[in-house]
Amino acid sequence: MDQLTSFRARQSAQTVGRTAVKRVFRFALVVGALVAALGVGFRFGRSDRALPDWVPLRVASILGASTTAKVSEGPVIYYRDPDGKPYYAAEPRKTAEGRAFVPVHASEDISFDDKPATVTGTSTSGEPKKILYYRNPMGLPDTSPVPKKDSMGMDYIPVYAGDDQDGTSVKIAPGKLQQTGVRSEIVSDHVIVRHVRVPGTVQPDERRISVVSVPADSYVSKVENVTTGDHVRKGQPLLQLYSPEIAAAAAQAIINPDYEGTRRRLQNLNVPAEVIADIERTRKLPFAFSWPSPRDGVVLERNATEGMKMSAGAGLFRIADLSTVWVLADVPEYDLSNVELGQTATIRVRSLPGQTFQGRVTTIYPQVNKETRTTKVRIEIANPDGLLRPDMYADVEIAAGTGRPVVAVPDSAVIDSGTRQIVILDRGEGRFEPRQVSVGTRGGGFTEIRAGIAPGDKVVVAANFLIDAESNLKAALQAFTGGDQPK
Repeated sequence: MDQLTSFRARQSAQTVGRTAVKRVFRFALVVGALVAALGVGFRFGRSDRALPDWVPLRVASILGASTTAKVSEGPVIYYRDPDGKPYYAAEPRKTAEGRAFVPVHASEDISFDDKPATVTGTSTSGEPKKILYYRNPMGLPDTSPVPKKDSMGMDYIPVYAGDDQDGTSVKIAPGKLQQTGVRSEIVSDHVIVRHVRVPGTVQPDERRISVVSVPADSYVSKVENVTTGDHVRKGQPLLQLYSPEIAAAAAQAIINPDYEGTRRRLQNLNVPAEVIADIERTRKLPFAFSWPSPRDGVVLERNATEGMKMSAGAGLFRIADLSTVWVLADVPEYDLSNVELGQTATIRVRSLPGQTFQGRVTTIYPQVNKETRTTKVRIEIANPDGLLRPDMYADVEIAAGTGRPVVAVPDSAVIDSGTRQIVILDRGEGRFEPRQVSVGTRGGGFTEIRAGIAPGDKVVVAANFLIDAESNLKAALQAFTGGDQPK
């Protein structure tokens, strides 16, 4: 009997021991799982870090963490899952297992974003700040009274009481600025040059063109060895012709050499001065009169043929001096205000790749072509080598601009909605303010600012559309709520 009692006692003790070992092993597994899930890096024996308030006190004491409960102040703004899962509710609720959601007060910091001191859960004076609402991280007009995520998994951004009450400026955390690539530059003066690129054609200088004609019926007796495209010199003989009317006037000059009227009649018949002087010197009437070239140049047209009869005023030769030519550029009507007299122009022709010619705008024609809505702009170019030929197509680039320094910003700094233009001023410390401006000339990557900002101001030149979206969202919310943010 005593042996049976002793055996039962030993068996009971072994059972209790195994049960205790199992409980200790299970408890150790629970503790290990909590440490891994929290990821807070606690070490045994340390008491300088505090665990969340939902961790059991006996677990916290085993881990060596502080068990001081965090004091929650302010009203309850939402309720969160008791297991730390990303589930939230605006009203009290329970999990599927029947566990109540944990209330979160206004004094608790529930954001893990990188934020400056003035937009955290406490003000600069140390007093807790109330979260008014949460706004969409992409600037969409969507807010939430409780934390949530958008369709891409991005956390909504908390908006605190007292932040940016002026309704115009926007504050962004430094970490967000680096992630979005916001970049600012200081406003300064620049010389803006806008390049107006238009097509054009090469034309002879109208002031350097001469037409050889006779103001009387004539017969061409001989044409010199001169053809279209030949270069001729001033005074070089072009042809010989006979005209009964010129011959009669020459005979009167021989008979009455002292009569001024006979010489004047020869001049009115466009007889060259050299021919008149030869008649007066020799006092002989030539059978045919030699007609010289009136200028140096290139023969553009030859209409004279030996033996033909020419009516009075008919053109025999057309000669042009091409040492200086015109380029007539077709400037669209909307670009005409940027073109001024004296502006430099660069000419390129397709038949001479790699070569450029420089000229200046000398004339802006007074008429607009009603079919093409363009205006002719004349550019004079020196052509000593004769490389530029009449009717060549040309690509014209006019350097438009006043040449005076003006207040300007990079083109990327201006947000143009069509009806107004906006720049984003960088106020420092993550604070930005949209400012309406009046713009002028654009060119060379810069836009002239005529009103709204001054040299020395700092404007955003990259990712400014993100800040503008946040500003528009804030303005829309204030207009919707009558100046009060949603609670």
